[in-house]
Amino acid sequence: MALVVQKYGGTSVGDPERIRAVAEHIARTRAAGNDVVVVVSAMGKFTDELIRMADEVSPTRPPRELDMLLTSGERISMALVCMALAALGVDSASFTGSQAGIITDTDHTRAKILEMRPDRIREALDDGLVPVVAGFQGVSTERDITTLGRGGSDVTAVALAAALKADVCEIYTDVTGVFSADPRVVSTARRLPKVSFDEMMEIAATGGRVLMLRSVEFARRHGVPLHVRSSFTWEPGTWIVEEDPTMEEAVVSAITDDTSEAKVTVGGVPDRPGIAAHLFRQLAEHGVNVDMIVQNTGANGMTDISFTVAKTDLDAARTVCQEVKEAIGATEVTTDDAVGRVSIVGAGMKSSPGVTALMFETLSEHGINIEMISTSSIRISCVVRADRVADAVRHLHTAFGLDAA
Repeated sequence: MALVVQKYGGTSVGDPERIRAVAEHIARTRAAGNDVVVVVSAMGKFTDELIRMADEVSPTRPPRELDMLLTSGERISMALVCMALAALGVDSASFTGSQAGIITDTDHTRAKILEMRPDRIREALDDGLVPVVAGFQGVSTERDITTLGRGGSDVTAVALAAALKADVCEIYTDVTGVFSADPRVVSTARRLPKVSFDEMMEIAATGGRVLMLRSVEFARRHGVPLHVRSSFTWEPGTWIVEEDPTMEEAVVSAITDDTSEAKVTVGGVPDRPGIAAHLFRQLAEHGVNVDMIVQNTGANGMTDISFTVAKTDLDAARTVCQEVKEAIGATEVTTDDAVGRVSIVGAGMKSSPGVTALMFETLSEHGINIEMISTSSIRISCVVRADRVADAVRHLHTAFGLDAA
């Protein structure tokens, strides 16, 4: 008998009909001889609606109270799923994040899991029940309700799968798996049957929208196999597993895109040790997360430093740079929010020369200028103009032979 953790996203439980369909699939999984633990997100856009109501009530949103408000969405979903299971004759019990033993730090709205104590979930399984757990939430070491931030329900599911030593963690969404590119951008994109953890982390970090990076990191760290599937078709999807050293990997598996970042350039900086350290320390202390960084070759003792940040952090980044401009001897601070990033990802890149050349040649042939470059052993990312990102993705998808037959 296998232990399966199933996570259902907001679209999967978006209305009563969808909830009944989910309950029927859970019942089928049980009937096949498996133990099942279910994790659910809030219905559809319910969390967005709660945030809208909070904004209408007050411009001040204390983080503790915002967490208390937002966790209600998942509690509604878990209760409704249990009711739908009862109608099918399947015994179940709902659990909030705190009841499920998800212990977090005290950082409201973006808490991190510190410890898992799933004793009640184990007891429910031993009693023949299907535990249905509210995703996205836990309880802090100070006994306050917390939320886990973006992708929090995925993290909940993976953490439970790791703590319970589940055989697989199934992530159900509205797509049939992980694709070689965003199908909305590339009509010829194809579903990938298997992706390594390292590849999936790069895909998630560079614009892949199926799984959040945190959940993939957690799964890799604890060795939890992930299976991304559609709750609308129930067909087999994409497996995210450890890389198989005996198999030859595709040179490039996926092309990703991201237009959610902006570029900041601090110009006329003295080219000497300590300048970059001071700048990025100040950004870190103000909670600004920096992604790509490029420092130009110095000339006449001066250089420029460019980096990208999320557009939501652009105002904060600009303010910090202006504040430290005089201290580090910079002459100017400029920003650009009309940029985007295109990346190629593939485990086979480690042993395949010519990948970088083909990427740059393809972009050049189509008149797409590269403004910044960042690499890892299995990923190359380029910052280009935002209005050329979709073109870049389509041309690279074809150049690397990823178009569906």
